Amino acid sequence: MKALVLAGGSGTRLRPFSYSMPKQLIPIAGRPVLEHVLANIRDLGVREVGVIVGSWASEIAAVIGDGSSLGVRVTYIPQGAPLGLAHAVRLARGFLGGDDFVMYLGDIILADGLAGIAADFRARRPAAQVVTQRVADPRAFGVVELGRDGAVRRLTEKPRRPRSDLAMVGVYFFTAAVHEAVAAIAPSRRGELEITDAVQWLVSRGLPVRATEYRGFWKDTGRPDDVLECNRRLLGGRVELDPTARVVRSRIEGPAIVGANTIIEDCLIGPNVSIGRDCVLRGTRLSDSIVLDGASILEVPGMHGSIVGRSAVIEPAGVDAVPYRLLVGDNTRVEIAPAVR
Repeated sequence: MKALVLAGGSGTRLRPFSYSMPKQLIPIAGRPVLEHVLANIRDLGVREVGVIVGSWASEIAAVIGDGSSLGVRVTYIPQGAPLGLAHAVRLARGFLGGDDFVMYLGDIILADGLAGIAADFRARRPAAQVVTQRVADPRAFGVVELGRDGAVRRLTEKPRRPRSDLAMVGVYFFTAAVHEAVAAIAPSRRGELEITDAVQWLVSRGLPVRATEYRGFWKDTGRPDDVLECNRRLLGGRVELDPTARVVRSRIEGPAIVGANTIIEDCLIGPNVSIGRDCVLRGTRLSDSIVLDGASILEVPGMHGSIVGRSAVIEPAGVDAVPYRLLVGDNTRVEIAPAVR
């Protein structure tokens, strides 16, 4: 089995961060989202991974490289424009050949792995097997409808009036049968080749298509609140300090991660905090937050639920006891002024 990872999206919902970095490289619990994805794929016993990349190709390649540090072999497949998931399968046809493969969105977190679902696919080998989870509002997802016998009956992309609460989570298992389906479908109203249409093509022609419900932790990291929720989940209960980090007159309450060459002085940090490398925090109270590489937070008495971009600087223009929530992009400078009384 091979893997196809989609990492070409623009991430508009993660602005301002996605203005200056691909959303797949946002760090969660000290590692880029894409590294978590590739680790899950490696744990399925899959070693050959094609990664679909767009305008951020060089930045992604600089971090992931050839994949050897993660135990996989990565082949980069350029996509000139985001024309749909099925379009990505079409582009990857040469890489995939006639092999079975798992297709995995590069910006989702499945914290509990997919070993059982992958084993089921390998044993049964349906033409397609989609991974689903029940959601309160399925309108933002591809939705799966099942027949009384449990077989997939219909798939609909972002329906206005969903007939099911089974949302596709962004992981799909395919045999080579999907290539005929991808070649047969036309672009949707959005102008994209939808993978839901390709799977529906298989269903309509009587090929076996299964849906498996994923009962673990799943989150699309498309918004800052989702990123912070994933950070809380993946940190677990540990405190992890890089040996080169320096902590002076400070308390760190786990779970928390502190990266290389970071300096923390006179601070109260945690819980649920991830701090990158080469950061400086002084006189600061910080909880439930992510601080990216090279950022500085100086004399800020209270920050919670925040994401601070690379090399950003946050410092006071005065003194205030208000707990702040900030979403600060790369290379930004923020001065915290006292609240007007």
